[in-house]
Amino acid sequence: MKHPIPRIRRHAPPDNGGRLLQREVLRLVLHLPLGHRELATPVSHALEVYLRNAGLGADAFTEYSLGEEPMPLDADGWVDIRDTLAPPPRDAFLDERTEESFLKQKVKEQFDRTVELSIGATGVTGYGFFYWARLPWRPPVQDQVSLVSFSWPTEHLESHGPERMQAEIMQLAALLPYVSGHAGLAFSSPNLWGPSMKDLHEEALRYPGLDVTHGQRDLGSRVDGVHWLNFLGPEVLTQVGGAEALRSRLHSPSTTVQPLGDNRAVVTLGVEPEAGDLLRGDTLPAYRELAHVLEPWLFPHPEHVSWRDCPPGMARRWWRRFLD
Repeated sequence: MKHPIPRIRRHAPPDNGGRLLQREVLRLVLHLPLGHRELATPVSHALEVYLRNAGLGADAFTEYSLGEEPMPLDADGWVDIRDTLAPPPRDAFLDERTEESFLKQKVKEQFDRTVELSIGATGVTGYGFFYWARLPWRPPVQDQVSLVSFSWPTEHLESHGPERMQAEIMQLAALLPYVSGHAGLAFSSPNLWGPSMKDLHEEALRYPGLDVTHGQRDLGSRVDGVHWLNFLGPEVLTQVGGAEALRSRLHSPSTTVQPLGDNRAVVTLGVEPEAGDLLRGDTLPAYRELAHVLEPWLFPHPEHVSWRDCPPGMARRWWRRFLD
């Protein structure tokens, strides 16, 4: 690859096993404006395609979680996963349920279905799958979306090449009815919603192309930042004026805007994902250009979000790294 990917790894202390706790990955995140009733079949299919294309068997992951503490993944675990990903019963809407304890538990959990596949004792490998389905209210909560993500170790990207990885990502995205989505370099750790910024905030600010979030649950039709591949669904693409209007506003020679049919498009920033490096003056100008064009539709920095044990304002500074 033309642009080397920085190796950012954190291990547990030797007396605690020394396993890998944090690392860089290539990750695809899709925001889905539907509930599990509509997503059960396409998400199950996408998981099968992801495992097959990555060359992963049923034993590739050692743990799974259905919204609770991780459990060892064995044949019975796969039965639990398939049951969770199966289509819901006809009376799945919470508005149609009367059991008060059931409703309170669902509201407390904040999700309808969730599945996470991970690695246990051996540490973070870079492969991962996560699905979070929004609560099935009728009508649904405004702006709330479901999420699905897939990840690969950067070694997988380097070994197969960005062209093949882009084709695999495009195939997965085509299977799912996203409102928006993205793929690019990111940090990964056992803490699903992001590594401890206490350890990684300096690297996050140095390498702006590495994402530290894992999607936004209340995204609505806005866009979750700027990345290597930027998927725009019908509502988002209409808001920005369509693929041709968007292309006319982007002048970086490395940027392409590709219509995908069904009023969808993907904006690709270069032939491969880049981390950038502010210490070397690599500010990722193509990323900055797209961020300024999309700024009216970007998800704003939640003022209540901060990075624990980091200097004040650090989270907002990272959030606006391509704008300020």
